[in-house]
Amino acid sequence: MKIAFTTTDGSMIDQHFGQCESFQIWEIGPDQASFLESVSTEAHGSDEEDRIAARAKILSDCAIVYTMQIGGPAAAKLVAQKIHPMKTNAAVSLPETVAKLQEVLRGNPPPWLRKAMNKGQTVSFEED
Repeated sequence: MKIAFTTTDGSMIDQHFGQCESFQIWEIGPDQASFLESVSTEAHGSDEEDRIAARAKILSDCAIVYTMQIGGPAAAKLVAQKIHPMKTNAAVSLPETVAKLQEVLRGNPPPWLRKAMNKGQTVSFEED
């Protein structure tokens, strides 16, 4: 699944969602993780409402956004797009976060994460 991170240098999740200059997009699965691209947020939106909507739109392929801080309206816009915001509240290591997420994916992910993993797919519960 695709996951976005707010980071200044690619090693720490250390940016506010509404103030970051770019998002790093990763493809993360239980056994592998790889950096895909960095997406600039510069020319997206003139006021706060436009900026938040534009950021949600450029992240539309992502299932989760890890960020140090995010406001309520921005989080609500992401949730409306079926993107799960994850707030760290402090600068944390991006590689360690990826490793922890992979560990959870290899085990029994919580329902919200299973839903995020299946974003855009029709889910059948017949096997459960």
